[in-house]
Formats: sequence, C-alpha cells, structure tokens
Amino acid sequence: MSAAKRDTQVLFPLFLKLAGRRCLVVGAGALAEPKIESLLASGARVRVVALRATGIVERWARAKRIMWRRGLYREGDLRGAFLVIAATSSLKLHARIFRQARKLGILCNAVDDPPHCDFYYPAVVRRGALQIAISTGGLSPALAQQLRKRLEREFGPDYGVLLKQLGKARERIRRKNPDPESRREILHRVAAAVAAKSFHPRARGRAMKKRP
Repeated sequence: MSAAKRDTQVLFPLFLKLAGRRCLVVGAGALAEPKIESLLASGARVRVVALRATGIVERWARAKRIMWRRGLYREGDLRGAFLVIAATSSLKLHARIFRQARKLGILCNAVDDPPHCDFYYPAVVRRGALQIAISTGGLSPALAQQLRKRLEREFGPDYGVLLKQLGKARERIRRKNPDPESRREILHRVAAAVAAKSFHPRARGRAMKKRP
C-alpha cells in the first residue's frame, strides 16, 4: 500500500483485551523485545519464533513466561494465534507473514513496515489505568513519541491516583442511584468537577513545580 493511500485511511481506535489470548512474535532481537514485553504486560500467552534472542527474552523463556521455538518461521506457527507481530530485519519475511495471516484472519503488525500492518502500535502515556494513545497512522512514529513526551509532562503520576478515586466514587454512585439517566448525570458532573480542578492553572503550576 502506498503512503498516499495510507494518508486517506481512517483508523479505528480501540484498546484490546489480550489476557489469555495466544499471540505470536516472529523475532526475538532488539526490535521484538519491547513488543514481547508489552504483550506480557497485557496478560497475553506469548509464543516466540526466532533463531536467536536477546538476554532478556532468553530469561523470559527460562522463566516460562513465554514459549520460545528456536528456529525459522513456518506457516504452521500461526495456528491458533489471535495476532502476530513480525519483528525481524527481513521485509520479504514480513510480507510473507502478512499474506498468510490475512488468509487466516489473524491481525498482523510488522515493525517499521507500515504496508504490512493491520494495526499500529501507538505511543502511550500511562498513568495507572489512564492510557492516552497517540497514533500517526504509521507516517511518523517519531512525532508520536515527541507528543507522548509532552503529554507525560502535562499528565503527571497523580492522574493515576485521581482515576482510582473516581473509580471508587463511580461504584458508590452506581449502588445508590439505580436510575441510569440520573446516574450518568451525576457521574459526568463529578468527573467535570475533578477535571476542572486538575486543569486549573494553579493546580497545573503546582504539579509542574513538583516535577524535576
């Protein structure tokens, strides 16, 4: 797919639940390691196929956090996978994996190879359960990373604590207000009040002073 065609595509944003799902990673080097780590953090069942691996990936295999088949990729490796990450230095192999995954209805991401991606990894700001994802549709991951750094300064670790408090308040309100419309109105009012306080210039100034 040409860059011009990708420019016109509208991507569908979503957050996937991968806990317990089988995910395949082809490659176990420096490109693959952070992808494997992110899948593990999501609770996925990770299978890795590669001839060699980084020391960290080897440790994950020894600890049985991942299944590592030491060898070359085979089409049968896709069997039972929900998604596949192709993280090698071979664009030819990426194209092959992408075609085979498409036939089987398996989502594919080829690292640094946008034409062979069904989805892209966004740059993510994580503050507890709060996640702010930024995507450039594969056109400029570097810009996405720069925006992530800026948002990390804007949204400090205190937002994770704040979200926990809002979650507890939500549960209390849900128990006490059986009417959906009334409940929704109260929840939005509480969230709006908290957001207004958090985004107030004085609050933001204090938060920025606390950071190095």
